[in-house]
Amino acid sequence: MTDLTLTFERERPLDPPEVYTRIQQQDAVHPMTYGDGHLGWLVTGYTVARAVLADPRFSSRTELAHPPIPSRLELAQRVGADELKLPPGFFLRMDAPEHTRFRKLLTGQFTVRRMKQLEPRIQEITESCLDDMEATGPPADLVSAFAMPIPSLVICELLGVPYEDRAQFQEDSKVLLSLEGTGQDALDAITRISVFLHELVDRKRAHPEDDLISGLVASGELSDAEITGAAVLMLIAGHETTANMLALGTYALLTNPGQLAAMRDDPALLANGVEELLRYLSILHLGPVRTALEDLELDGRLIKKGDSVTLHLPVINRDPSRFPGADRLDVTREVRGHLAFGHGIHQCLGQQLARIEMRIAYGALLRRLPGLGLAVPPEEVPMRSDMSIYGVHRLPVTW
Repeated sequence: MTDLTLTFERERPLDPPEVYTRIQQQDAVHPMTYGDGHLGWLVTGYTVARAVLADPRFSSRTELAHPPIPSRLELAQRVGADELKLPPGFFLRMDAPEHTRFRKLLTGQFTVRRMKQLEPRIQEITESCLDDMEATGPPADLVSAFAMPIPSLVICELLGVPYEDRAQFQEDSKVLLSLEGTGQDALDAITRISVFLHELVDRKRAHPEDDLISGLVASGELSDAEITGAAVLMLIAGHETTANMLALGTYALLTNPGQLAAMRDDPALLANGVEELLRYLSILHLGPVRTALEDLELDGRLIKKGDSVTLHLPVINRDPSRFPGADRLDVTREVRGHLAFGHGIHQCLGQQLARIEMRIAYGALLRRLPGLGLAVPPEEVPMRSDMSIYGVHRLPVTW
């Protein structure tokens, strides 16, 4: 069967498209027709997905695919490969040993210990956002007033990026994540972000401060272009992913009032509730994508060298063989092993920071605004079906 094609439209806003759920019931690995007409594979089974992410025979270098994977999934193919290339330090699209060099340098910056040291500052930022919301009064857009500012300010301070410059890089991030933008839009956006950060690297070299970019400059291990590329990745990922989890997670809780009450009334559930929301929502709603480096067998399927293999994380994290009752949000569920942060060498570098931000933000929001509710009917909340990172464009709330 090869008539499965890509879709991003959801019948219910918190659930994956039903077509992928039905496919999961048939096969863990399924043939799929990509947007440009070529054939590849879709993985919907948890065990197979975990194996793919840990297998060095699958590459993160999507340019090795035959033919290259479709334009709407990967920035590098939106316009010709000669016209638009990801920055040299964009280590998400590297394999070992190149990836290892970047990962080793950066891992020390994102240890659990170091992230815990940031907790007081994250708490301070969160409480400040809530102070402003209370002072202004309801209704408010939780995305612009709360979900976006918290991770944006945290990642800016961690990297050493001036927060006053956020408007442009936030807008450029949206362009890069859009599934509907043109190749020229993407080229312009990544050029602006890269130029902005390269100029910042130059300033850090002349006037170093106590931040991650200054530390990378001082290490002498990377070129300025490589530092710029790594900073592009961390800046975009550091605010877009957590911001959308905070907003979409709040929407999920507001439309599941029993789960919201459980997290609000028992702060001990916060950490577990964060893991369940990560599993249940899986905001990277199509991907990651890998390229087979050799012929191999995957769950009884022959995958040929150069084949594109796409993992569907929202369905994978609801695989009932791994998570019984997976389609039900249950913040009391003991969640272990979800793949929201990936697995293997590309497991999310900032996952501990994201967990701390979400735990603090959800906890403060529910404590400070116990009467929090949607200011519009749930069906009127605009969902991000047009973006590669799922969420809500706006979340009107009252209290």
